[in-house]
Amino acid sequence: TAVALVPLTLWFATSLLALAGADYATVAAWLKRPLTALLMVLQLTALFSHLALGLRVIIEDYIHSGVKIPALMAVRFGCFALAVTGILATLRIALAG
Repeated sequence: TAVALVPLTLWFATSLLALAGADYATVAAWLKRPLTALLMVLQLTALFSHLALGLRVIIEDYIHSGVKIPALMAVRFGCFALAVTGILATLRIALAG
C-alpha cells in the first residue's frame, strides 16, 4: 500500500494545490472526470488499507490486555467505514447529473 500511496499522494497534493481557492463547482467538475474519480477511489482505498495495517501493528505490539481484540476489530471497522464513506462521497459527486 505504501508503494501505491507515493504516486497517488503526489497526484492528490498537486491537484489540491492547483485547485486552491477554487469554488465547489470547479472542484466538483474536476472530480467528475473519470480518471480523477478513479484515482481518488484508489487513493482512498490505499490510504485506509495502509492506515488499518499500521494501526494493527501498533496494537499488536503495544497492547497486551483483553482490549487487544476489540481494539483490532474497532480499527478494522473504523477504517473500512471511513473508506466506504469517502468512496461513496466521491462516486456521488462524480456520477451526479
